Formats: sequence, structure tokens, C-alpha cells
Amino acid sequence: MNTSEFQQYVREFSRDKGFDHSSIEQRTLYLMTEVGELAKEVLSVSFHPDGEQRENLGHEMFDVVWNIFDLANKLNIDLDQAFKSKMQINDKRTWS
Repeated sequence: MNTSEFQQYVREFSRDKGFDHSSIEQRTLYLMTEVGELAKEVLSVSFHPDGEQRENLGHEMFDVVWNIFDLANKLNIDLDQAFKSKMQINDKRTWS
């Protein structure tokens, strides 16, 4: 699944489950909650690096990405285009 397909999946899933009624502010807070859950899983994996913990970590990463894509949909941002544009900027950028 590519970026555009995932963004469409998120759009349809959000609509089907009624998540499309949340505001931009609410979606941002959901995103921050998921980032917190991801941080908790990273900490857990650092102490107990087993298979189940890694699976949970992957699920939390998905939740973070899903919320970013849903927020982009609410803001009418085409993430595929945004990614391509930013990659071009980064190709010319230098870090020191």
C-alpha cells in the first residue's frame, strides 16, 4: 500500500467508523495521546525486548501514523505530494 492508498484507507475508515466528526484540535490531541502510548511501548521494549512487546510497538506506530493521515485529511493535505516536496527540499539541504 502506498501513501495515497493509505490516505484513502484512513479517509474511508474514519468515515465508516464516525471518526470524521472529530475536530482538527481533537484529532491533534488523539495524535499526542498515541505518541505518548508509543513512548511507553518504546520504554517497555528497552527493558523487555521480546516478540510481544515489539508487536505492540508496531501497533502503536501504526496508530501514530494513522492519526497523522487522518489529520492531513481533515486539513485537505495530500501527504503523497507533501512527502515528495519535502524530499526535494531535503535533497538540497545541508546539515551541520
